[in-house]
Amino acid sequence: MAKQRERIGQVQLEVLQYVADHHPIRVGEVAEHFSSTQGKARTTIMTVMEKLREKGYLSRKKRDGIYHYSPRVPKNEIMVSVVQRFVEESLGGSVSPFIAFLAKSGKLSKSELVKLKRLARELETKDEEHRR
Repeated sequence: MAKQRERIGQVQLEVLQYVADHHPIRVGEVAEHFSSTQGKARTTIMTVMEKLREKGYLSRKKRDGIYHYSPRVPKNEIMVSVVQRFVEESLGGSVSPFIAFLAKSGKLSKSELVKLKRLARELETKDEEHRR
């Protein structure tokens, strides 16, 4: 993310991802989803969404007297921030354990493997350019 935003917890992340996938969306729609999938109360979801708005992750616009929420940053930027936080805090800044996990898990699809190889080539190119 370009601008450093306050960190968010797991429930906030789940709500933010749902809003990012379904925006613009009303609190009631988000609450209905989390009530049926996780048993969360509407008031909980409303509080989470308002906290996300205060932290700069969500925006809201009133349409026909009802607030509709949208993310302020693209979902891919949200995920980059989450992965960066995970690598720094859980893996001590090293991606090696994560790469080892991917290699052993066998959970990469063919298209994900192609993307990973492309990213590795890009990193090699950047490293070579940096050494010059």
